[in-house]
Amino acid sequence: MNNILTITTHELRRLFKSPLAWVILAVVEFLLAIFFLILLNQFMNPGPWFAGRGATEIVIAGLLQISGIVILLVTPFITMRIFSEERRTGTIKLLLSSPVTITELVLGKYLGTLVFLVVLLALITLMPLSLLLGTPVDFLQVAAGLLGLFLLMASFAAIGLFISTLTSQASIAAITTFGVLFMLWIINLASTTGGEIFRAIFSYLSLLKHYNSLINGVFNSADVIYYLIICITFIVLSIWRLDGERRHQ
Repeated sequence: MNNILTITTHELRRLFKSPLAWVILAVVEFLLAIFFLILLNQFMNPGPWFAGRGATEIVIAGLLQISGIVILLVTPFITMRIFSEERRTGTIKLLLSSPVTITELVLGKYLGTLVFLVVLLALITLMPLSLLLGTPVDFLQVAAGLLGLFLLMASFAAIGLFISTLTSQASIAAITTFGVLFMLWIINLASTTGGEIFRAIFSYLSLLKHYNSLINGVFNSADVIYYLIICITFIVLSIWRLDGERRHQ
């Protein structure tokens, strides 16, 4: 456990020492602040489409929907160096030959990345909370939506973690991660074609489908289990990948 915490702290320190991480935090907050103001204006001056909807539906759900897309775009840049940088500099050999287990190494790296994303989540949360100063909100829907965004971040981080174990080029890791995330984001579009079995499979695999359920306030354990499966699967794949590399050293 101490090894995991040490690696987590080291990974988190590495992220916050990187100018890219601060740029990502600033750009994400700036973009979402603009969208937040646009959605707030739509709530204050509702057209026919938004008539009868509350602040939670218009502003918070809308902001979380956009947040998911923005996080999808920036996560590859956060995860691309987790292991690819170690491989490029040659320090991966030192890590694999250290007394730390592969599981501890992977979990420490993953948790460090996830904590960084949680910081980003906390900053995003401040915007919906500011609505409490002037209008009532549906706390259950907000809680479900924030849980959904956290699970989405955790899934993105796990996928990016695994892909970073496959290459020494951070740019390749970033592009591949984006491609996989984007495919899983829009795969539900394929559910409109093909047989019933294929439609069910594509619909279940969709990150967007499960996320939409949560941000709309529909808490279903199946959605949570889906994200947990994604996280566990790619963390285990990362462990297997590095463990196999250690055995062949």
